[in-house]
Amino acid sequence: MPQNTPLTTVFVHGFLDDAAVWQPVIRHRGLQTPTVSAELAGMGDRPDDGGPYTLARHTADVVELIDGIDGPVVLVGQSLGAQVAELAATRLPGRVAGLVLVAPVPLAGTQLPAEAVAPFKALGGDGEAQREVRRQLSVGFPTGELERLAAVGMSITAEAVSATVDAWNDGDPAGSSDSSITAPVLVLRGRDDPFITSAVLDAGVVPRFADVTTADVEGAGHWPHVERPDAVATLLDTFVRRVTDDRGNTAEGVRERGWTSAFAARSASSFTDTFAPEVVLRASVLRAPVEGREAVAQVMATASGIYTALVFTHQAREGERTYLEWDATLHDGTAVSGVTRLVADAQGRTVDVAIHHRPLDGALAFSAELGRRLEGSIDRDTFHRA
Repeated sequence: MPQNTPLTTVFVHGFLDDAAVWQPVIRHRGLQTPTVSAELAGMGDRPDDGGPYTLARHTADVVELIDGIDGPVVLVGQSLGAQVAELAATRLPGRVAGLVLVAPVPLAGTQLPAEAVAPFKALGGDGEAQREVRRQLSVGFPTGELERLAAVGMSITAEAVSATVDAWNDGDPAGSSDSSITAPVLVLRGRDDPFITSAVLDAGVVPRFADVTTADVEGAGHWPHVERPDAVATLLDTFVRRVTDDRGNTAEGVRERGWTSAFAARSASSFTDTFAPEVVLRASVLRAPVEGREAVAQVMATASGIYTALVFTHQAREGERTYLEWDATLHDGTAVSGVTRLVADAQGRTVDVAIHHRPLDGALAFSAELGRRLEGSIDRDTFHRA
């Protein structure tokens, strides 16, 4: 995807809601980037659209929406919309730079028994029952938005309500295995959500993704984007900034956020945050290993400043190991390339780094310059001399 194209945030609403439910979050955002809100069939402004009201149908509509947008997107979905957003992201791996799941129903579905979902399936045309469901599953649903969404929900047909409940309850078979999504994923939930609990996320959502972070929204239930739009907007802006930073020095498909972002920041603290205390650095440009978080961070921060350009081009993972190929240009115009191997501990912190440069003359020139810049901080014999 083009590195200079701004990210468009695409919002997908949940059961009984509409596209406008995201407006409070959009108003609170500090980032002035393009936004688009999807309207799902049978709901919102599309109550007269015929079925099927399935995850596949909703996903196809969102994919079509994204196809009409220039450049990469960050997909944001809530509840049922989180299921749809994930499925759309799997269909468009080259277009989706990040995925945000808000109070997500697991892609495999809730798998509730018939008697448990019967009250949800009976909500069509019953405004007071819809209000009561929102009250029960939230901490403080704003009165004005409660009334607006009740009016929106009254227009949804009984058929659409019942079929949509089946969609989120039955889920999709893909939810029973690890996700194919390699883009960064942010999972948000209202801390007091009685429906999508932390246990639900730990069992069927978070472990399925390769690159995932989580956050709880204080003072919110199942609709944190309505109950605490300010907090959700802040978390979303932070996530989009990180994804944008990643795109600055990574090719399509490369998503090793901590390492690549540290290179973009070029500071010792940015590397320190990714390292375990006992981290060890070995490299073809070093005559001896460098050990310890502070020393390795100092070397890496200094090394990143020698490159005038660096792009991570390919990535592969095997267990706790990540392999990154890269191309770079040194301060003197020399072109170099190489492979970085990272080993992570159980907490996801890097404990072992191995970096291999080529060609040899470029590696030797790099080592000599690195030693010069670290004179007095790291033993000079650690580096090759010109």
